[in-house]
Amino acid sequence: MEWWRQQVEKVRASQGNSKQQRYGSTITPERVKDQLEDVDDLSSLDLKMNGESVHVFYLDTMVDKNQIYDTILLPLQRSDGRHPLEVLPLAQPHNSEDLTPLLNNLLRGHTILFFLDRNLILQVNTFQVEHRNISQSENESTVLGPQDSFVEMLEINLSLLRRRIASPYLKVAASTIGTETHNRVAVIYMEDIANPENVERVKRRIQNVEYHGFVGMPVLKQMLEDKPYSPFPQFGLTNRPDNATAALLDGRIVVLLNGSPDAAICPSSFLELFSSPEDFYNRWSTASLLRMIRFFGLFITILLTSSYVSVLTYHPEMLPPALLTILSESRSRVPFPPVVEVMIMELIIEILREAGIRMPTKIGQTIGIVGGIVIGTASVQAGLASNILIVLVSVSALLSFVPPNFLMSNAIRLVRYAFILIAGLLGMYGQFLMLAFLFAHLLDLTSLGTPYMTAGVPRKWTDMLNGLVRVPLIYMLYRNTMSRAKRKKVRPVGEE
Repeated sequence: MEWWRQQVEKVRASQGNSKQQRYGSTITPERVKDQLEDVDDLSSLDLKMNGESVHVFYLDTMVDKNQIYDTILLPLQRSDGRHPLEVLPLAQPHNSEDLTPLLNNLLRGHTILFFLDRNLILQVNTFQVEHRNISQSENESTVLGPQDSFVEMLEINLSLLRRRIASPYLKVAASTIGTETHNRVAVIYMEDIANPENVERVKRRIQNVEYHGFVGMPVLKQMLEDKPYSPFPQFGLTNRPDNATAALLDGRIVVLLNGSPDAAICPSSFLELFSSPEDFYNRWSTASLLRMIRFFGLFITILLTSSYVSVLTYHPEMLPPALLTILSESRSRVPFPPVVEVMIMELIIEILREAGIRMPTKIGQTIGIVGGIVIGTASVQAGLASNILIVLVSVSALLSFVPPNFLMSNAIRLVRYAFILIAGLLGMYGQFLMLAFLFAHLLDLTSLGTPYMTAGVPRKWTDMLNGLVRVPLIYMLYRNTMSRAKRKKVRPVGEE
């Protein structure tokens, strides 16, 4: 037995020596300094702890120095020769020859410690920076319901979801993307509800993304969508935790990106992009009315000004004589054809909108109101546009902002220009031709492999209960079929 024990000790010693030689020869403090040369916020300290050489690396801009002293350096000074892992229980040893993950953690706010005499490398998460406080959502503001919104820190955003869903089935799969930025992205789903195929599809698409870096979730979302050439957003985008929570409970997948206050919801349907979180806080009758106003406002905004062009250019006989007389008198001083007149006014509205957004809030509101009144009045008096067109363009512009989803509003404005141009070329025939092409395009779109027009074209009759009309909550027993959830029913009573 003694001989056997000696042989085991020799093997362990040889393995330990080989490991020390291997790690000590590949990852050293000098290599870290070489890789992070000219990084001015890098702090490199050579310390003596109980007669042992310790080299410490951290970034001044990513950590709190007082925290490093209280949680790392002070316990090591009082360790009395004990093993560092016993003194620092939250430290993680680095047992790989690859320097890249060590540098990535250092750049994320970890403190790296080299115990030169032990050939031991430890990393401790000491990330602590100033961040924006949780505030009210400005893009999706509501009167009823929660008023908090996501921020730019992934950890805080995950905590907002954890506060609402205290379930062990809420899963978070984090990974790193971006060849230069190394952004952290999290795929969040309910394991007992979400469809496994959808979850794997999202993870696979994220893993296959090759890009130098992402500055926001809308950039990543464009690279994950099924049809990137379409002007319509195929994934939902929200910065409200209650909206993301409702999507998770419905079997959807939520994607969060560190550094972005937005969350992507997939899959999503066309009708859902006209829904607001406030629809579930209101009574069913009020919510249904607001949904119909948003949805039919889409057709009014794309057909209103284009119908003005097509009727005055090709089909004046369609108007009643009294209305035609008013339009003729209104356009008596306008030297441009209707299509040019409409395009000029639409572009002026876009310019006012962009100027109002880019300027400070108080100045932007003044520019939008005063600019619209002054330019509209001056255009009519100068004979550049008719007063009826000013009314039509204003109503069309207001209706384009009705959808809660900002990306959908942008898509509607782009489609409106296509309708105006085709109306100037082919009249009402061109309008209906473009409308047929729009429907065909929407029916061809998919969101994570699911038809985009669900529940407009329902996979199951229960989808119509939460579509254009929202029925009372007591009758909503089934989840949306586009999520293909494991558990079909919302309530556990009588679950299949």
